Amino acid sequence: MEKLVILGAGYGGMRVMQRLLPNDLPDNVEITLIDRLPYHCLKTEYYALAAGTAADHHLRVAFPEDSRLKVKYANIESIELEDKAIVLDSGESVPFDKLIIGLGCEDKYHGVPGAKENAYSIQTMEATRKTYEALNNVRPEGVVSIVGGGLSGVELASELRESRPDLTIKLFDRGEMILSSFPKKLSTYVQGWFEDHGVEIVNKSNITKVEPNAIYNHDERVDVDAVIWTAGIQPVKVVRELDIAKDSSGRVELTPQHFIPGNEDVFVVGDCASLPHAPSAQLAEGQAEQIVQILKAQWNNEALPAELPKIKLKGVLGSLGKKHGFGLMGERTLLGRVPRVLKSGVLWMYKYHSG
Repeated sequence: MEKLVILGAGYGGMRVMQRLLPNDLPDNVEITLIDRLPYHCLKTEYYALAAGTAADHHLRVAFPEDSRLKVKYANIESIELEDKAIVLDSGESVPFDKLIIGLGCEDKYHGVPGAKENAYSIQTMEATRKTYEALNNVRPEGVVSIVGGGLSGVELASELRESRPDLTIKLFDRGEMILSSFPKKLSTYVQGWFEDHGVEIVNKSNITKVEPNAIYNHDERVDVDAVIWTAGIQPVKVVRELDIAKDSSGRVELTPQHFIPGNEDVFVVGDCASLPHAPSAQLAEGQAEQIVQILKAQWNNEALPAELPKIKLKGVLGSLGKKHGFGLMGERTLLGRVPRVLKSGVLWMYKYHSG
């Protein structure tokens, strides 16, 4: 049997399995999925779990069920491309004929002293559970600082405002306005929402140090009860350690067919892949669809397409608590209740109909 090994059950790995099983996987191919957890996690909703407004089990989606899918629960120690094997933390070696690397990302701390040790994270389910516990245990009328005014930081701050109205919430962002990569109309709306709801936005910030109960902005101390870091991501360590070509962000450079140059058997999907768009669940799923197309061509001994269509992204939707939101659909900016309702609908469709 030919062995297709998928590393990580994120949005990309999950979409590959959904498209190949049950009908499009050749009879002589079996899939081995390696992941730490027995379910796919809705990472885009980790902010709600951390804030305490979504239950843990609401963020889980079951893996496809098929006799040709084997699941190994483990951490990955290394990826041995030349030996075509995955080494697990138990010492076990898992061979592969074809490999899809979809291990996602981790926080990037930009060399800020104490940030890794003293700030909480929402990058993994395990880390998010710890963040939820920490936020839940913050003293009444305590102070929580969130570093990073991108989508994750904005959604976490707004959800935490609803969950813990007693808290003082400070959102630190390097830009002149949060969500600076979005149209000014959208950024202005979101910043105004925070001002109306008592969340302090600290623009033009520069976090220089993080301590257990303090954060330093331009070297000025701010006392806090908890710090959550949402200020940048990078590929996981096991991918950063691979001796292959990467871009300036450490993401793996790929051919137009999504495999490593010179190695048609190793694909990279999602946050670890160097692509012309910012990492997102949508992008990982679009990339996975094309990887399945290439796999089928390879298994059928067909010529591979020299180019693939550009992955079309439908837009971005973000929440401001449970009643308000924002979105960007092409050139159209959406503000208020409509984008929040749309986001809830998209999430429902994904959980119950994406397969």
